[in-house]
Amino acid sequence: MQSIKPNIKPDSTDFRSVARALTIVENDLNGADQLLKTLIFKKDTPVIGITGPPGAGKSTLVNSLISNLLSKNNKIAVLAIDPTSPFNFGSLLGDRIRMSPHFNNPDVFIRSLATRGSLGGLSAKTIEMTDVLRAAGFDYIFIETVGVGQSEIDITGLADITFLVLVPESGDEIQNIKSGLMEIADAFIVNKADRADADLFANNLKKIIDQKKEQVPVFKTIALSSEGINEVTNFILSASYLKNKNKKILLAEKAYRLIQQKRMADIDKKKLLHDIEKALSHADFNLYSFVDRYSDY
Repeated sequence: MQSIKPNIKPDSTDFRSVARALTIVENDLNGADQLLKTLIFKKDTPVIGITGPPGAGKSTLVNSLISNLLSKNNKIAVLAIDPTSPFNFGSLLGDRIRMSPHFNNPDVFIRSLATRGSLGGLSAKTIEMTDVLRAAGFDYIFIETVGVGQSEIDITGLADITFLVLVPESGDEIQNIKSGLMEIADAFIVNKADRADADLFANNLKKIIDQKKEQVPVFKTIALSSEGINEVTNFILSASYLKNKNKKILLAEKAYRLIQQKRMADIDKKKLLHDIEKALSHADFNLYSFVDRYSDY
């Protein structure tokens, strides 16, 4: 295994140090544990989760939000998460293509990350890499998730604020309630608001939200032309959403994910696939018996 010095300190003024620290942590290289244990958090950096169904315009929205926050002299980091194929274990890592206007900006750091098989779109590595970015001293960190549906609730265990991005054709309000996504948002964004029935969709959304005890804002945006982005940016800058977050709950959720990762560290998915294939050659194959034997290895 490659020998890595564990005393690397990520710094938002030096993107090479940030990238190197992230690579060490993501790939569990030598020194990763020590690096994580010695992280020093210079500021209380807000972590902003952007989630929602595929095609809602999440990447374009993040791109516009970055532009607004940059105008206020902020340093921004983005983790753009793409799904890992369950068949070849690869990932396209293509969301950052839509953020190309900021690639060469010295105040914007963009990193793509695969889900590594996590159904909720967030792996334990996402937690660790987010903490590396927090320690680097960025002013805001965006986590753009895969958009895989109901299991997106994982984002609430990591982000200080969660935006649920929808579009007018996302379905009627009943479908949104059933999906479970309605429960995770600190604010809703109806993107592509120039499309038909956008106002009707936003109003129906507000009616549902009004039935709750807590008031959750609904923003209408057209991310491609940056319409409505100022209102979303002002909400982020207000920091009022932080009052509703219970730090103990967030930390407990993060700890659970990290403990889960450590306990599963010796399970190799490719080897598991090979062992399943071998076990299937026996006529008496039973999945539950296989799992029991596998757990005892």
